[in-house]
Amino acid sequence: QVQLVESGGGLVQAGGSLRLSCAASGRTFSSYGVGWFRQAPGKEREFVSSISASGGSTYYADSVKGRFTISRDMVKNTVYLQMSVLKPEDTAVYYCAASRAPLALRVGSLYNYWGRGTQVTVSS
Repeated sequence: QVQLVESGGGLVQAGGSLRLSCAASGRTFSSYGVGWFRQAPGKEREFVSSISASGGSTYYADSVKGRFTISRDMVKNTVYLQMSVLKPEDTAVYYCAASRAPLALRVGSLYNYWGRGTQVTVSS
């Protein structure tokens, strides 16, 4: 069993930066693929980024490519999402998810565990 807790969200002006953290419990977390998803009001959940268990593979949605960076710290059992050049359309609740497969997955239904989310609001 893995429990995920997101943190680092908040209110930021357009062009600013935030770093989200996804802290995990469980000794096997280092063998899990991890993804970030987001859901804006009135919209469906969408994929943002993912990283493989080894950290060797990463994927990004086209909308965030070049602005967001995903990374993981095996010692701290934490995955980060560094977000830069934020835009108002990045406003959403951001969720991290973990998959027992050690892959960087882009489909939400393939993830086994989800956090409760952290709100990111970007003002114009």
